[in-house]
Amino acid sequence: MREKELIVYRNIVREEGKLLSNMSVIMDRYKEIYHYKSASGRLEELKDLFYACIHELLELAGNHGFYGNLWHCYLANLLVNDENSYSRACEVVGAVEGSINQAVLHDIIIFKEFFDFDFAPMAKVFGAESWALIEDYKSSDEESKVYNTRIRQRICDLAEQFRCDHTPEEMKETLTQFYKDYGVGKFGLHKAFRIVSGEEGAQIVPITNIAHVHLDDLVGYESQKRKLIENTEAFVQNRKANNCLLFGDAGTGKSSSIKAIANEYYEKGLRIIEIYKHQFRDLNDIIGQIKNRNYKFIIYMDDLSFEDFETDYKYLKAVIEGGLEKKPKNVLIYATSNRRHLIRETASDKNDRDEDLHTNDTVQEKLSLAYRFGVTIYFGKPAPKEFQNIVRTLAKRYHIDMEEEKLLLEANKWELSHGGLSGRTAQQFIDYLLGKAPCGG
Repeated sequence: MREKELIVYRNIVREEGKLLSNMSVIMDRYKEIYHYKSASGRLEELKDLFYACIHELLELAGNHGFYGNLWHCYLANLLVNDENSYSRACEVVGAVEGSINQAVLHDIIIFKEFFDFDFAPMAKVFGAESWALIEDYKSSDEESKVYNTRIRQRICDLAEQFRCDHTPEEMKETLTQFYKDYGVGKFGLHKAFRIVSGEEGAQIVPITNIAHVHLDDLVGYESQKRKLIENTEAFVQNRKANNCLLFGDAGTGKSSSIKAIANEYYEKGLRIIEIYKHQFRDLNDIIGQIKNRNYKFIIYMDDLSFEDFETDYKYLKAVIEGGLEKKPKNVLIYATSNRRHLIRETASDKNDRDEDLHTNDTVQEKLSLAYRFGVTIYFGKPAPKEFQNIVRTLAKRYHIDMEEEKLLLEANKWELSHGGLSGRTAQQFIDYLLGKAPCGG
């Protein structure tokens, strides 16, 4: 087989293609060796390698949740994860013009040979009845450790579509459409990410188990949600948009709103990267990794605030506005905080002129970070009637059968000892009721 002749997708062999290379060796040599009886030892070596490949494919199914033809799923997975000049150009925007298409077609012809390979004679030579498992694998109900259910399904569907494509041209068109619809690599296949620091610097790592929160799940706060939606829609539609600060009382849905935004606009190319204060020094490195991609990125900072002695906010100020390098158009910063001005203020900032002759300078320095967020949205605690409405709505959503008067009475008792009036408290109360319900009830 010709995996060493790959051009555009050459990194597949170098980085993720050990299994592909091993299978290629077996495909090339098993017939030749089989016909030479004196080479029985070499045939046994190939047989051992073949069973090792079967083991790897079964492990792949367990980790990724793949089903159906695991060999085809493996090949499809290689193609959708390889970030190269062609796949990056096609993500979100679709087919591109130019000579690169001929180079890609050259590679797809090679991949089609792998897809169409008939393993029946090989399995017979090696006495490997177990290969039948690989061609029609039934997965368990356990979730993938690598992909969420939706992405796993898309890759399995892509493998099946490749099987149905009659020509390399059709296969290339199918792959290109996948890049347009879902993207490529980690940014295409995942919606949320975290930062992990290591010897090679800051790495953007997928979060595979993001909460499935939707804007409709947040009861009330309609004007706040509308303001957040308007800013985000402008961003994903390539219009002017602002960095956004959601501030206010604890438990009022600030973080949930941003998670919901990530879920709502994933199909339109929006991705979210979570970062913590101690990682702000890596911001320029992180932005450098995403600025030339076709996705829109929200850098998300949850529960953002600073004490007097903390100075890391200066890195954030420089990135948002003020550094020599302009912030890319495909990056916005969304933050949540319980503090409107983010940095702790003291009475001495305004009153103690003995400590600071330029009091106004001190105040302005502390306000300057908050001023860099063009959109600020306040989430306040709900009034008692609003809290009761949240409880009623959640009880109905979760099919809790309780008289309304008793429901609200118990909810009021709950909030008095569990953090006061907030959407979080209401959800915790509903979870408490659900936990008390008998199984099957």
